[in-house]
Amino acid sequence: MNRFAFLADLFHTAVDAADPRRALADALPERPKGRTVVIAVGKGAAQMAAAFEDLWDTPVEGVVVTRYGYGAPRRHLQVIEAAHPVPDEAGARATQAVFDAVSGLTEDDLVIALICGGGSALLPAPPEGLTLADEQALNRELLRSGAPIGAMNAIRKHVSRIKGGRLALAAHPARVCSLIVSDVPGDDPAQVASGPTVPDAVGRAQALRMADAHKIALTERVMKHLSSDAASAPDPDDPRFAGNSVRVVASARLSLEAAAARAEAQGIRAAILSDAIEGEARDIGLMHAAMAREIAARNRPIAAPVVLLSGGETTVTLGDDPGRGGRNTAFLMSFATAIEGVAGISALAADTDGIDGSEDNAGAFADGETFPALRRAGHDPAAFAAAQDPYGAFAAAGTLFAPGPTGTNVNDFRAILIDPQS
Repeated sequence: MNRFAFLADLFHTAVDAADPRRALADALPERPKGRTVVIAVGKGAAQMAAAFEDLWDTPVEGVVVTRYGYGAPRRHLQVIEAAHPVPDEAGARATQAVFDAVSGLTEDDLVIALICGGGSALLPAPPEGLTLADEQALNRELLRSGAPIGAMNAIRKHVSRIKGGRLALAAHPARVCSLIVSDVPGDDPAQVASGPTVPDAVGRAQALRMADAHKIALTERVMKHLSSDAASAPDPDDPRFAGNSVRVVASARLSLEAAAARAEAQGIRAAILSDAIEGEARDIGLMHAAMAREIAARNRPIAAPVVLLSGGETTVTLGDDPGRGGRNTAFLMSFATAIEGVAGISALAADTDGIDGSEDNAGAFADGETFPALRRAGHDPAAFAAAQDPYGAFAAAGTLFAPGPTGTNVNDFRAILIDPQS
């Protein structure tokens, strides 16, 4: 068995399970009497919109907002590309286009909101008194902090004119049907893309406590806004949300279950650890490595051969001068260090959207020989770790995994094969 090829096959199986066409086919609402307006937002928004256009048999109009390089021309929808993970002017123009698309609707009209990961950055909408520069600075600080996604989104929702259900209120009295590909632990639809069409019960006082707990350095201007009533997000009990519907059509859970079935069809036992793992990437890497070593050495708590599968969203706390890479290669850097020299353990860690952080790879592969081989080639893995440059480490090792943009996003995918006899 080619172990890395086996792990890559599981990744592609997981991604296929979140394919937009498959996900949307059984989730479409009744056709409206009036107009159908599509708002698609996220790194997989263009693919979701394409699938929807193919499945919908009445006229549509609307806007697709996605990351630079992720767009594709649509027959009836305007496609706008913008920056991720730090918003830019193109994102601000996209936000205005989205508001324009849902303005003036009636109760006979229907808004289809196709939401997936990445929308928080792609739809900047600073509230009155703040600027795009303020929102950019906030996003940079949130990314640097290493805070969990729930805390980051709780803060973002209170520093925005579109997040936290505000887009759905802008579309009222039209009915809003939100079809969501979840990239957040626990699959809370209000967390995906900071919930532009789905309100959240977390108030601004709680958001401020989260900022304090995670030592997020808010600027004076943002702090002043968060301390005012103007920052309060819409109440989930607001009657204007009553006629709307929300459905998670794809998630990490479903993708991991598909990967597990694929492994077992090939005669390899699969164990799903969790689809909602959070925490510092390097710590989660050490935890996974400890489990893999225990199985390889003692066949407990699960007998080998077995593939361990997990998902969720880890975080990386950045230093002052970080190198290249993302949370999946950061996870794997720690994991590879902890299994160095151990035979029979192979791993793939990758982001299901096809891009891990700032580079062109989804993640990387590693086994017990990866870092010894790196040392023999004259490289020091510890130096890459100190420079927060996991991309550089796995590029030098020749084990980067770069399938390209996948058109979907159900967050991190980790597969660890333990087979000491292989």
